Amino acid sequence: MILPRKFLRMCRGNLWRPKVADSSGAELTGAGLLMRTLILRRLLRREVLSDDERHVGLLLPPSVAGVVANAALTLDCRVVVNLNYTVSGDVISACIGQCGIRHVLTSRRVMEKLQEKGPLNLQTELVYLEDFKDKVTTADKLLAAAQTWLLPAAILERHLQLTKIDPDDVLTVIFTSGATGQPKGVVLSQRNVGSNVTAINAVIRLRREDVLLGILPFFHSFGYTVTLWTVLTLGPKGVYHYTPLEAREVGKLCRRHGVTIMVSTPTFLRSYLRRCEPEDFAALDVVIAGAEKLPGELIDAFAKKFGVRPAEGYGATEVSPVVSSNIPPSRALKTDRQGVKEGTVGAPLPGISAKVVDLETGNDLGIGKSGMLLVTGPNVMKGYLNRPELTAEAMRAGWYITGDVALIDADGFIHITGRLARFSKIGGEMVPHIRIEEEILKVLNLDQEDAAVAVTAVPDARKGERLVVLHTGAAQQPEEICRRLAAAGLPSLWIPSPDSFCRVEEIPVLGAGKMDLKQIKQIALEWFAS
Repeated sequence: MILPRKFLRMCRGNLWRPKVADSSGAELTGAGLLMRTLILRRLLRREVLSDDERHVGLLLPPSVAGVVANAALTLDCRVVVNLNYTVSGDVISACIGQCGIRHVLTSRRVMEKLQEKGPLNLQTELVYLEDFKDKVTTADKLLAAAQTWLLPAAILERHLQLTKIDPDDVLTVIFTSGATGQPKGVVLSQRNVGSNVTAINAVIRLRREDVLLGILPFFHSFGYTVTLWTVLTLGPKGVYHYTPLEAREVGKLCRRHGVTIMVSTPTFLRSYLRRCEPEDFAALDVVIAGAEKLPGELIDAFAKKFGVRPAEGYGATEVSPVVSSNIPPSRALKTDRQGVKEGTVGAPLPGISAKVVDLETGNDLGIGKSGMLLVTGPNVMKGYLNRPELTAEAMRAGWYITGDVALIDADGFIHITGRLARFSKIGGEMVPHIRIEEEILKVLNLDQEDAAVAVTAVPDARKGERLVVLHTGAAQQPEEICRRLAAAGLPSLWIPSPDSFCRVEEIPVLGAGKMDLKQIKQIALEWFAS
């Protein structure tokens, strides 16, 4: 799948149908989307970009403008880099430097919003899309109209040099969240993202009348592949809101456009559960959640209020990103062996293989045994940008080492049991942080949605590592918590010492709602260093 060629054909097949819209009121048909994309491509080539510029940055939220900008750069055979606007200016500048980006496309409104917390001081030239409005000529409009309505698709593809694109050519660079360290640039090809779009379509069976909600940012691989390129290459209409945090605005958008498919994270689903009305999601048919564990109580509560049971999926930036997913009953065929098995992240998508290996030896473990999860398929990244040593560490004979601890059951469903970065090795034993967090929450009678507890570790001269518990105010004393953890049957190595509890104002989280493990560890190190 060469994505820009598929985009052209999709637009030609949907000339009169509404194809993209956002909460600002902007809405484009297939013809309008293609015309805007061709005009912007022409303006960028004439006014801004030189022929030798390979990587171009974007600082735009999910919106019609963001969709058009991504499509225009891809149609011009550039490598798109959607930058994470939830991190500091220094981190954004580091990403810009890694890619050698000379221009970043954005808008004045976006930059004003981002600089409310202070100047970003980005080391590159900012290009404001609003400034192009007065530079569009009549000739630009007429040429784009002719290309959209009259020129045969095959000739247009050759004119735009899209026929020269190889499936292994680089499509985008997406930076990892940095949850466990400095963000890394993940290089994804046309084949990587295109194969994942095809596999998603094979299991979810997207329909022409579907309306897909786009709230995950395009710098997030889930947002980039699922809410951007499935819309740009397949039948569903995409509707966008610039942030997933504004639950009521998201609800209004879903009600207005009749959203049928939502991809989100458990953190955002909890917000919609509290603040949205059943009428907002009346047309909703499919809800897929990823990025973090989907608790059973959240599934039950969401289904009770909105009539749709969220299904859990699993992925990573390095695999473009979807590896597996439960298939909602409304989309499953009677011949499907795999459907929904709650508590798992589903079975691998078509074309993707997964296996589990021993954490120490790397030997295959087979069915029903917990170990390191490895994944292979056409969706596995080309590598980390300019980091061959990190790429070598992440790959093993064509298999991507996910860093997640899992088991695969006899039905082929994957059970994620932990993350290697969320284990400590104490007394020669692997101690899982997530399991300890879950038990502490039970002791405190709190739900996971409270995000009140985080377990990490700091170096310890005697045991190698020492467990540390960050909390936002436990109702019980640490001594009582530890006593009750022991009574619950936790091994002694898994129980933090009472003097390893520290109170914080809030548990740090990333833009997508996941715990910021890097910041959590830093707080623990500073606490015990002092």
